[in-house]
Amino acid sequence: MLKMFKKKGDQIFAPAAGTVMALADVPDPVFASGAVGEGFAVEPTEGNFVSPVDGELILLAKTLHAFAVRTDAGAEILVHIGMDTVKLKGEGFTAHRAKGEMVKQGELVISCDLAAMTPLVPSMVTPVLLTNGKDFSIAESNVAAAAGTPVITVRKK
Repeated sequence: MLKMFKKKGDQIFAPAAGTVMALADVPDPVFASGAVGEGFAVEPTEGNFVSPVDGELILLAKTLHAFAVRTDAGAEILVHIGMDTVKLKGEGFTAHRAKGEMVKQGELVISCDLAAMTPLVPSMVTPVLLTNGKDFSIAESNVAAAAGTPVITVRKK
């Protein structure tokens, strides 16, 4: 049997409704520089944050401002809701899933009252990052992706 070596990769979707943007446009120098990881960001228009991929919820921050999902292939995708939202100490966020649970792309993980939170932080722009870039790379990227279509595809190096 001939073995195929073409790698399909994991498709990463926007975790919230809103405007997708390049990571370089994030209003925070650490995220914009790619120091935390490569990826993209979303300027959310509503406060529901869903899993961008199918996988295991490996991180649910105590302050509920961030979560991460590991795909079956091993890619780790971090969703960081807003800038300086850690300072809110979880206030205004509601968790809908727990660390260790398996989630499907599009399932609600965290929600918040976006209108109430927006004046409390510098920005609600939400970076979506590949945090284990030493093992994976971004193979395709489309920051102009329409809602419901993948923004990036990551593949094992």
